[in-house]
Amino acid sequence: MGGWCHESLMAISHAWIVRPEARSCFFSAPQEFTEEKFGQAEKTELDAHFENLLARADSTKNWTEKILRQTEVLLQPNPSARVEEFLYEKLDRKVPSRVTNGELLAQYMADAASELGPTTPYGKTLIKVAEAEKQLGAAERDFIHTASISFLTPLRNFLEGDWKTISKERRLLQNRRLDLDACKARLKKAKAAEAKATLWNDEVDKAEQELRVAQTEFDRQAEVTRLLLEGISSTHVNHLRCLHEFVKSQTTYYAQCYRHMLDLQKQLGSSQGAIFPGTFVGTTEPASPPLSSTSPTTAAATMPVVPSVASLAPPGEASLCLEEVAPPASGTRKARVLYDYEAADSSELALLADELITVYSLPGMDPDWLIGERGNKKGKVPVTYLELLS
Repeated sequence: MGGWCHESLMAISHAWIVRPEARSCFFSAPQEFTEEKFGQAEKTELDAHFENLLARADSTKNWTEKILRQTEVLLQPNPSARVEEFLYEKLDRKVPSRVTNGELLAQYMADAASELGPTTPYGKTLIKVAEAEKQLGAAERDFIHTASISFLTPLRNFLEGDWKTISKERRLLQNRRLDLDACKARLKKAKAAEAKATLWNDEVDKAEQELRVAQTEFDRQAEVTRLLLEGISSTHVNHLRCLHEFVKSQTTYYAQCYRHMLDLQKQLGSSQGAIFPGTFVGTTEPASPPLSSTSPTTAAATMPVVPSVASLAPPGEASLCLEEVAPPASGTRKARVLYDYEAADSSELALLADELITVYSLPGMDPDWLIGERGNKKGKVPVTYLELLS
C-alpha cells in the first residue's frame, strides 16, 4: 500500500492546480451538496466496480478495527492497563514492564511457603506450583510480546497509515464530484437561459470550459482513489501473513503451558503418592491440550481426547466380563503409557505415565481400545495413550 500512497500524493499535487476559469464553479459545491440531499440536483454516480471497491475497503477497515480491539482485550484483559499502554504509545514512550498474573501468583505462593514452612508437605507443594506458575507467566509475557509485534502492530499501521490516506483521497474525490455536478448544473442553466435569449453565447462557452476542467479533475482524482482502493488486496495478503504468525505464537504459548503443567502434574503425582499412599493422581477426564508448535524448541506431546467407552463399544462389549477374559496365546505386546489416565468405570484400567503394561486385542473390540494388564489387574485402555513397543 505504501507505493500506492506515494503515487496518489504525487497525483494530488497536480490535481490541485486548477485553472482560474474553473474556480467559480467550485464555490458552488456546498450548494450542490445541499441540493443533492434534498433531491433537487442530479448526482454523478460511480461505476459498479468502483462502488464495490469502496464497500470492500469499508468492510476491511471495520473488521480490522474489531479484530484489533478484541485481540487487545485477549492479550490484556485489564482495561486500565490497556489505557495506560495506549497513552505510552501516543507519547512515543516505552511501555513499562508489567508483572503477569501468573508471575504475581507465583510470588504469593513462594512467600506463603516461606512463611508457612518450606519443608512441610504443603510448603514444598506451594514451591513447586509457584515455579510452574512463574514459567507460565514468562510464557504469557513472550506470547504477548510476539503477538503485539507480529499481529497488532501491522493492523494498527493499516488503520493509522494507509486507511487515513484512503479516507483523505475519498474526501477529495467527493469534493471533485460535487464540483463536477455544480458545473453540470451551471451549464444546464446557461443553455436554458440561452434558449430564452437572456444570455450571450460566451456564457455557455464559459460554462462548458468549466465543465471540461471539472471533469478532468474528477477523472484524475477517481483514478488516484481507485488505485488506493485496489491496494486493499495487498493489505489482505499482509494481514493473512500476520494472522499465520499470530496462530503460530499462540500455538507455541499453549504448547509451553501444557508442557509446564504436565511436568508439574508428574511432580505432584510422585509427592502425593508419598504423602497419601494408595491414592491415584490424575484428572477426572482426559484433557485435550493445544496442538504443539512445529518449532523444534516448542514441540510437545499432544494428549488426545478419549471418547466414552459406551459410545465406542460394539454391541455386547459393554457387558464384557473381565474375569472371563484370557490373553491370546500369541499377539500380546508391551506398551509404554504416555499419559496418566483415570479409569471411567470398573471395565477400564487406570494408567500412570511411563509405566509398562501388557496389551492385547479381542475379537470384536473397538480398534481404539485394547485390553491392558498390569500384575493381577486388567481392563480396557485407550490406544492413543500408549506407545506400542516392538
